[in-house]
Amino acid sequence: MAVLTEEQSMLKDAAKSWVQEKSPVSAFRKMRDSGVELGYDAAAWNEMAEMGWAGVIIPEEYGGSNFGYLSLGLILEELGRTLTASPLLASGLAAASALMLGGSDDQKSTWLPKIADGSVIATLAVDEGPHHRPDKVEATFKDGVITGKKSFVLEGPAAQLFVVSAKGSDGIGLYLVKADDVGVVKQRLQLADSRGAANVEFQGAAAEPLSGGYALVEKVLDRARAGVAAEMLGAATQAFETTLDYLKTRVQFGQVIGSFQALQHRAAKMFTDLELSRSAVEAALTAIDNDSPDTAELVSLAKAKMGDTFHLVSNEMVQMHGGIGMTDAHDAGFYLKRARAAEAAFGNQAYHRDRYARIQGY
Repeated sequence: MAVLTEEQSMLKDAAKSWVQEKSPVSAFRKMRDSGVELGYDAAAWNEMAEMGWAGVIIPEEYGGSNFGYLSLGLILEELGRTLTASPLLASGLAAASALMLGGSDDQKSTWLPKIADGSVIATLAVDEGPHHRPDKVEATFKDGVITGKKSFVLEGPAAQLFVVSAKGSDGIGLYLVKADDVGVVKQRLQLADSRGAANVEFQGAAAEPLSGGYALVEKVLDRARAGVAAEMLGAATQAFETTLDYLKTRVQFGQVIGSFQALQHRAAKMFTDLELSRSAVEAALTAIDNDSPDTAELVSLAKAKMGDTFHLVSNEMVQMHGGIGMTDAHDAGFYLKRARAAEAAFGNQAYHRDRYARIQGY
């Protein structure tokens, strides 16, 4: 397990206290039932930004705190516990990473301070089909504009800045596109997990290139994948703890169901998988912070393992709660739906197992 610094421990404790007080699962349910088009509570997001969470990985010279990816992962883990929906992953992690790694001085000074204070929401627009295939890009960049379509863009309805992958004269790269450009057309999507997402069409939208080519695309995606895995870790951990509490209190046939050995074995399986998953996720985030040469394989390992674990735990949560777990009145369904959406985000288990094998030379 990662050894946290004093600052990281304080950050984790602050995040835990805030989500329990200000953003429990009941707040997510209220947001979903309200039908808010953004897919998150704007007031809650403003509070997160005021606490500096949107600038955790951003250098101090651009208004951030430069605490690193493991620190941001700790926050995402706590948000995942209560299924808190926010643009933190898309804007404060993925888009911010793209600008930090590939932006010019002017691009960084223009956008990073606004991302750090939450006044601008940015996001990645990479995939063009139902599955994650960042190397398969039909969108084109020519003469300063982008033409093409992107699918399932996280936080697409709220985004004011898109970081778009497109084919230019030097191959696939990333480009900045303002959402208010006349050539940008959004179509809001209704996803199972009730988060904000959109299909976006770029009809000759003005774009600025970032430097780094396809290598930049993969570096940015790896940071986004590690962030998703951290959020999944929090959600899976909370789903397990909620289920464990139920096993200790639910009585059937005159006995607490947690006394049944078959259920004990299933609970033990979830516990061990969660411990392994935590090690994998924290190793991936630490590798990013250290710019380790094995970052890509550690990230794919973490995303694949966390996908399997969250899939299992969310299924078991529903099954072990029995009939009530099948109803919308219980929170179990929220965790199962979030598991399925998070599994698909930036590559599912099959994608990352294949990628891990290819990196290993198989």
